[in-house]
Amino acid sequence: MDTYQHLREKALPKHIAIIMDGNGRWAKERGKLRVFGHEHGARAVRRTVEECARIGIENLTLYAFSTENWNRPKLEIETLMRLLVSSLRKELKTLADNNIRLNAIGNMDMLPKLAKKELNEVIEKTAQNTRMTLTLALSYGAREELKQAVKSIASKVKNNIISPEDIDETIINTHLYTHDLPDVDMLIRTSGEQRISNFLLWQIAYAELYFLDIFWPDFNEQHLVAAIENYQNRERRFGKTSEQLNT
Repeated sequence: MDTYQHLREKALPKHIAIIMDGNGRWAKERGKLRVFGHEHGARAVRRTVEECARIGIENLTLYAFSTENWNRPKLEIETLMRLLVSSLRKELKTLADNNIRLNAIGNMDMLPKLAKKELNEVIEKTAQNTRMTLTLALSYGAREELKQAVKSIASKVKNNIISPEDIDETIINTHLYTHDLPDVDMLIRTSGEQRISNFLLWQIAYAELYFLDIFWPDFNEQHLVAAIENYQNRERRFGKTSEQLNT
């Protein structure tokens, strides 16, 4: 029996974002190198992507590599980039079979040439898929994203392309990496940490936050369904009162 049949289809979050935290600590608990955790974390990614597609989630965004992650040991960064390339190659069929479009946000110029090439190829080959959009946040930082948006808008104001009086949320949204994605409805973070870590700061303004005390490699279909069920039992008011929502 499917684990998600009791979920209310009309109340599903349209956009789930996940901070996949705890690979290194998961490996350390088992006396293994961090790369062991990253490899098993990649398996959790596959499980989660396939389950989200089955459930009917339209957008899934995964925090795969932050701008701060470039400060990690060189060997670990190289391992992560190799794992990224191999995963993209292996998962192309999975994306195709599940009608999933791959997207990426972040400073792609920071990625090694091979990783960037592989990423662009998979994005191109899945561009016509329509069941779900999977977005990888790579070399991503929300403050950097906002800084670049402000610079772009300021330049357009200077060149009389945009009037300062016309700047609103829509204008700002169109200058973000996520301009073609809806706002995040639910943010999930594993590992027991309860912080945002510079991830989609603008886009999660009204997101429901859900924290788990498990490391990412252990995240499975049951955890995902439980998170969505929790989301569906919350009252999303967007600044209004409960009474206003019921009128």
